[in-house]
Amino acid sequence: MISTPDGEPPGDLLTDQDQQADPVEVAKQIILRQLSHSPKTRHQLAQVLAKRNVAPDAAAAALDRIAELGYIDDAAFARAWVESRHRSRGLAQSALRRELTERGVDRDLIDEVLVEGVSVESERAAARALVDKKLRSMSGVSDETATRRLVGMLNRKGYSAGVAFTVVREALAMPRG
Repeated sequence: MISTPDGEPPGDLLTDQDQQADPVEVAKQIILRQLSHSPKTRHQLAQVLAKRNVAPDAAAAALDRIAELGYIDDAAFARAWVESRHRSRGLAQSALRRELTERGVDRDLIDEVLVEGVSVESERAAARALVDKKLRSMSGVSDETATRRLVGMLNRKGYSAGVAFTVVREALAMPRG
């Protein structure tokens, strides 16, 4: 059987067994296989089901049932995503907001999770850690060039220009070794 990189048959190709089975059960199996790879939001799972041409009513019923069982929890997904991406990649609130929006997380939930998970102090500390780490590999670079590169890096990670320039200015004021 032909399959995609995630091990699923491509969009409109259902197996003979799938075509004869209860569509809700087929949808549940697709959802569970997707969740076995990595956590996903309800929106992401609905997109997978749509690509597989699962009937909307069967998809909704399967998503509701799997959510009732606690396997789909957008709030838990968002909290884990924010904690992980802020800590490991140093992403700022705006970048985290964009990523969660792309994954279909509700705006109100995003606001709540970001308020809980990313304080002004932790965001600033993460920016400073990124700058300090990058500065170690920038010996011999002028302050002007370092400022441009460091502010650009922070902007790509979602930091505002104000935070980026302040953190970079403070870091460059310290002696480099």
